Amino acid sequence: MSLNFEQARAAMVEQQIRPWEVLDPRVLETLAAVRREDFVPLAQRQLAYTDTPLPLAHGEIMMKPVLEGRLLQALGLAPEDEVLEIGTGSGYVTACLARLAREVVSIDRHSDFVDAARARFAQDGVSNVRLECADALSFEPGRLFDAIAVTAAVAEVPERFCQWLKPEGRLFVIHGASPAQEAVRITRRGEHLHSESLFETDVPYLHGAEPVPRFTL
Repeated sequence: MSLNFEQARAAMVEQQIRPWEVLDPRVLETLAAVRREDFVPLAQRQLAYTDTPLPLAHGEIMMKPVLEGRLLQALGLAPEDEVLEIGTGSGYVTACLARLAREVVSIDRHSDFVDAARARFAQDGVSNVRLECADALSFEPGRLFDAIAVTAAVAEVPERFCQWLKPEGRLFVIHGASPAQEAVRITRRGEHLHSESLFETDVPYLHGAEPVPRFTL
């Protein structure tokens, strides 16, 4: 018996995401519209709307839908915003960002993720996403953004990410030591950065941004 994805998507929004305090109407409309099953690995497609992370290649994951919803809401995107996504992954969050903002630049160090996302967006007629194969810790965007979404954890928030924010720009990032990482929203206000704690979670680390091993005698 095949899953009714339309019903599953509606249930995800009403039973998982909305109860976790995701109430932004534009975010809820986006999550109700984007076909998450199209971005899930074929073997996991029936699990596209379950409340669990799903495995991708290279040891990466798709975050749980509730985390994706909280990420999107935290950025407070306006239709004219320009967004940088660090970690394309499956391309699902990228697709959601593309519906909420004017332009999305998304980078990933895995070329197969970038190629798959590019093919999906071409098929769907998504024209406001620019994809690049790049390592975030050496990437130089050459511009500033209204919002930055980091879809993997970092032990410490790289200063370079904050430097890419426009005035009043927002950065969503998960940082700290697993299994008690903290999701925060960092906002640039003049020359200062304001950090707001959002919730605790636990997700895999961005390559190169893992905690430094501590050696004891």
